[in-house]
Amino acid sequence: MKNVTLSADDHIIEQARQVAKEKNTTLNQAFREWLKGFTKRESAVSAIGDVYARLSYVDSGGGKYTREEMNER
Repeated sequence: MKNVTLSADDHIIEQARQVAKEKNTTLNQAFREWLKGFTKRESAVSAIGDVYARLSYVDSGGGKYTREEMNER
């Protein structure tokens, strides 16, 4: 496991430690969980972009239709 050094205002760090304590965890563990969620969201966004790119060639089937043509059964 790699170590990461971050910097933040002292009062924010203290608030974060207090929140972690209330949740019976450590600031370190809370950050690890946040990092996991952050990377999952980013990979999901990337996957959606890939799907759109693969479907960009799809044509909806044609031109414009009149209201009557759209409502024909």
